[in-house]
Formats: sequence, C-alpha cells, structure tokens
Amino acid sequence: MTRYRIAIWILTLLLGEQARSLRAESTIATFFADITIPIGHPCMGGGVTPAHSIQERLQAKGFVLTLDDQKAIVMISLDWCEVRGSLYDDWRRAIAKELNTDPQRVLVSSTHVHDAPVMDAEAEFLLHETEKLGHWKELPPPELNAAIQLASVCWPDFNRICIHRVLVAMREGLTKKRPVTHFGLGKAKVDRVASNRRFLLPDGTVSYGRYSSSGNNPQASDGAEGEIDPWLRTLSFWNGDTPLCALHSYAVHPMSYYGKGEVSIDFVGLAREQLQQDTPSVLQIYATGCAGNVTAGKYNDGRPPHRVELTARLHSAMTDAWENTHRHPLTTVNFRNVRIPLSARNTEFHTEALLWRRLKSDPNPFHRAEAAMGLAWYERVTSGHQIDLPLLDFGPAQLLLLPAETYVEFQLYAQQLRPENFVMCLGYGECGPGYIPIERAWREKDQNLSGWAWVGPGSEETLKKSIREILMGQ
Repeated sequence: MTRYRIAIWILTLLLGEQARSLRAESTIATFFADITIPIGHPCMGGGVTPAHSIQERLQAKGFVLTLDDQKAIVMISLDWCEVRGSLYDDWRRAIAKELNTDPQRVLVSSTHVHDAPVMDAEAEFLLHETEKLGHWKELPPPELNAAIQLASVCWPDFNRICIHRVLVAMREGLTKKRPVTHFGLGKAKVDRVASNRRFLLPDGTVSYGRYSSSGNNPQASDGAEGEIDPWLRTLSFWNGDTPLCALHSYAVHPMSYYGKGEVSIDFVGLAREQLQQDTPSVLQIYATGCAGNVTAGKYNDGRPPHRVELTARLHSAMTDAWENTHRHPLTTVNFRNVRIPLSARNTEFHTEALLWRRLKSDPNPFHRAEAAMGLAWYERVTSGHQIDLPLLDFGPAQLLLLPAETYVEFQLYAQQLRPENFVMCLGYGECGPGYIPIERAWREKDQNLSGWAWVGPGSEETLKKSIREILMGQ
C-alpha cells in the first residue's frame, strides 16, 4: 500500500470517528411530580366516596428518551384511575409541544387505582349542563332525596394544574439528562396476586363474579386463578454499569380495598415505592398491564392486612425482575403507531338514547355520571376519533401501550405473536372505551359489561387486527 493510500485510509478512519462523535448522543431524562387530588375531588368518576383524606400522595412518574436525531419519546405513568377524551389529548399535546415532538410519541398510562380520579371533561360538562335543567326535580320521594346529590366525574381544571406540574418537573429533569448506552430486560413470576374475574362454580357453570375482593364469597377464593399473565416485566435504562430508570408492569386490577375516600396508590404503588427506597438513585415507575378482567380477588378478602401482603408479593417480584435483568446495547428505538377504529356500543339496554334517559332522570348520581361518560365516548367516536396504538421497538423487546380496560387475553395475544421477544404491554392508555372484552365475555354475559363498557361485540377482532399490524406489519 502506497503512502498516499495509507494516508487516505487513516483520514477516512478519522473522519468516520469524528462523524460518530458528532452524532447526537442517546439520553434519558427522568421526572416525577405530585398529582394528588384535593379533598372533595371525586374518586373513580363519582363511583365511590370523594377524597376526604390522603393515605399516600399520588405521583406522575416518567422519562424522556432521545436517540440520535429522532424526536423525543416520552412515557409517563399517573397514579390515577383513568384519563379520557380531550383531557387525555391535553396531556399528550402539552408534553409534545414542550419537547417539539409528536403527541403520538407521548405514552400516557394510568395505574387505575380507584381511590383516585377519572378525568373526563366532556362527561363532566354533560352532567352539569343536564342537571342545570333539573329533570331530577320531577322524581318522586324518596328518589328525589338521592338525586338531589349532584353527580360529578372530575374537576377538569385540576387536570390542567397537574399537566403544568409535570411540565415543570420534566424541564428540571431535562437539565440533568444522562447518556443511555444500554437497556435492560427482566421478568419474574408473581406469587398469589392475580386471578381472572371468570371462574367455574362447583356445578361447572361460569361466573364472572370475582371482584377485587372475594369478601364473603368462598367460591371466588377457592376457584382456579384462570387466565392471567403470571409474569411481571421490567424494562430499564443504563449508562454503562449505572442504572438510571426502570419501568415495571404487571396485569392486575390494583385494588386491595377502596371506596371510602382515602386517597391511595394501593399495593402496586406501595410496592413501587418500596423498591424506590431500595434503589434511591434509580427512578422506579410502575404501569398496570391489560387487567380489565384480572383482579386480586382470589387472594384478597378486602381487609387492610391483605394490602400489606399483596404489596410484599409484588415488591418481591419487582426485586427479582430487577436482579435478573440482562442488558443489551441501545443502538436504536423504532417508533410505530397505528390507529384503532373502535366503535361505540349499541346493544340492548345500552343505546345512546337509553344513556341520555339515564343521564336526565336516573335517581342514582353515579348512574348519571356513568351515562355521561358513555355519551362522551359516543360523541368522540361520532367525531371520527380513533385511538392511537403506539409501540417502541428495541429489537429484542417491544413496549406497547393499549387503551382502556383491555382484557388480559390481548396482552397474551401480543406476546404469542412474538414469542421469541420480550413483549411488554401496558394498559390504561386512552380510557374512553371502558372495558374492551373478548367475544367470549359477551356470549357468557359477563356482568362487568353491564355498565363500564362503551364498545360493543366485534371489538376483539378490531383490536387484534391493530395489534397484528403494529407487531407484525400485517
């Protein structure tokens, strides 16, 4: 090789190294903010006692991931029950505007704890506008005495306050962003926490009567666990050997006991915060998986000591998944998004006309609130809205955010499509549809679908088609 060629070769190597060094660095910024509702704020969309005491502060926890010259990706988990409609849009748009990224690249999930808010501005508006007309005043006693309690889903202004708090926290986190070189994958089986709502009675008939607590129902506690995803999964981010952030997910309704107005992060949040204390330099985030039909009911009778037990079991699984984490070089993250054309429900005893009637004259305040939430979803669908289904593809791992109270079978279906990969499904993204069941639940008359479900039969294939498209490109 001549000296000239050697010089060209060396120059090429140097320029290549310079180009690599000039390439934008992959970074992560973490943040958290207090989003605890004020005393008096409705809990669970008005379905339980409003907040009158604070057991634990509610938090928003998240990260901003930026790779090379790609637009930023944000994941944030809220210690709230749900966020719906335009208020869900507000979260994504405000964060996207702050970071000059796309709203589709902002993944917002709620843990679904019940002593916490359901945010739905459209439902609240419908309630207030309808109740100003005073239809309930025409009810005879004693129904009038119940109806005189005006229904309320949420305080929409508080949603805006919390967005501002998160933006402030995120700006602070971005001043301390750190290089990220690896992502970690870990999983662990969870012992005696999750069970499917569906179980068989001693005579072989099907029951969907396993709720978050088995209470005094020995059949619910004695029955088999049923269809669950037994694995807790952990996705983490590292700078060399230094861990920076971890996202944990498990598919279970996160309630031990609730409904008395004692604002709480319940056992999933308590387990997360225990791990946070164990690893103070690593932001620990928890997001609930597809748990629409999965509860702790087999292992929980609703007594306070069981919250302690469930917390310990979930914390143990988080610790095991964290300790069993294997790291992979972070070279790129491909972002994909598809739209899900979910419809509005139109079945017997659950039509738009019937919801309007209930909104105007049902004596039960929560029935009116629930009708308002259903009508808000009808209006969103009528406007042409389709739900985003975003996916982060790390190569050997995929992170997928599904909407609302998706049944666990959709999570298992996504994992079956890519059995060789680490497929992590988060639930409770945009929550307007309520329960999204599989077809079997309709056939077997799952009583949980009597109210909090605003999509109808046929939604299983619609959602599965979108999952196939995002995961398999088909």
